[in-house]
Amino acid sequence: MVRARIPLLLLLGILFLASLSVSFGIREQHESQDVSVSRGKNNPFYFNSDRWFRTLFRNQFGHLRVLQRFDQRSNQLQNLENYRVVEFESKPNTLLLPHHADADFLLVVLNGRAVLTLVNPDGRDSYILEQGHAQKIPAGTIFFLVNPDDNENLRIIKLAVPVNNPHRFQDFFLSSTEAQQSYLQGFSKNILEASFDSDIKEINRVLFGEERQQQQQGQESQQEGVIVELKREQIRELTKHAKSSSKKSLSSEDEPFNLRNQKPIYSNKFGEFYEITPKKNPQLRDLDVFLSYVDIKEGSLLLPHYNSKAIVILVINEGKANIELVGLKEEQQQQQQQDERLEVQRYRAEVSEHDVFVIPAGHPVAINATSNLNFFAFGINAENNQRNFLAGEKDNVISEIPTEVLDVTFPASGEKVKKLINKQSKSQFVDAQPEQQQREEARKGGKGPFVY
Repeated sequence: MVRARIPLLLLLGILFLASLSVSFGIREQHESQDVSVSRGKNNPFYFNSDRWFRTLFRNQFGHLRVLQRFDQRSNQLQNLENYRVVEFESKPNTLLLPHHADADFLLVVLNGRAVLTLVNPDGRDSYILEQGHAQKIPAGTIFFLVNPDDNENLRIIKLAVPVNNPHRFQDFFLSSTEAQQSYLQGFSKNILEASFDSDIKEINRVLFGEERQQQQQGQESQQEGVIVELKREQIRELTKHAKSSSKKSLSSEDEPFNLRNQKPIYSNKFGEFYEITPKKNPQLRDLDVFLSYVDIKEGSLLLPHYNSKAIVILVINEGKANIELVGLKEEQQQQQQQDERLEVQRYRAEVSEHDVFVIPAGHPVAINATSNLNFFAFGINAENNQRNFLAGEKDNVISEIPTEVLDVTFPASGEKVKKLINKQSKSQFVDAQPEQQQREEARKGGKGPFVY
């Protein structure tokens, strides 16, 4: 009898597992709705901070990192070939040494406070920058950055637009340290002596510290790299004449501007969306870029929308979110066969602090904050861009389509489509958990997961 029961129990177990498999398959099919889903490593629009940033320089005082080229990640990002993203972070009471680059920079302060000094042949300008401040640094301008705070780290993101070569730029440092040589050392002895009207030994001693380097062989150098520590009296001197633009909503032509010192373009209890476009700022007009600063509360959703022309480079500053981007399958974009049904693909990413996500023009996207979320965004090709929302009471482009056209566009009648589209009473930011689901979960006595 015992032997006879074993096959029977085994058979029942197999049938039970099979039923679970079928049930799971139905749920998975329902969830995807025949939509191909791309996540994580296979998502060409998602750049994980730990994987896709390359360190240019690092020491005990801070680091410089550059994001991998966009066009190398995917053919869908070819129009970003000439844009790079650079991250700079430094500890309190430090200085990023003077240098220039063969690229225009658009600098944004994500955290902390900075003193930025721009040096030109006719003088220099120093500015106190706080979180949300932005400033264009034209190619070839010598600049340096001080973190004057005693406690808080400084974190900055720069959008780089190279002027010599697509996708590639170089930093030229005046100083000679363990990290790099001074670019002045590239000139010959005769050129240096004639230029400074001095003997080469004096030039080497004063500018390049060759005697000091020989004396310090085998010892730890004071100049370990391009980020160095400052004394409090040095910081006081460097900040003495720095201008503060914290009270300005929009700057003069060449001065810093702060995204948070103006009214948000979208705002409700779920989030705030600040933005400055090229029409409002000459620095952004030169680069054809808009800047956005967005706060979303935990459990809230930035409604599905798309940008008509702008390619958006989104940089997560704080918090976590689930992003869903919709596009066509990449292989269908490259070679569409006659009579082949076009299929959409969902690109999903769970993003967190320091991650980067690219939103191509025309691609619908939705952002669900799974914690309190703050991010900045650079909008490339910003002139005449239109942001079109696909849901919500205001700025909903679908709601502007006539009922007669909706009649033949969707399976249901145009009136029913209008009723569904106009049901959402909020705009731009909403609760990520629909009211209907909340009521159902409350009835069951449990709290449902976020919908994303």
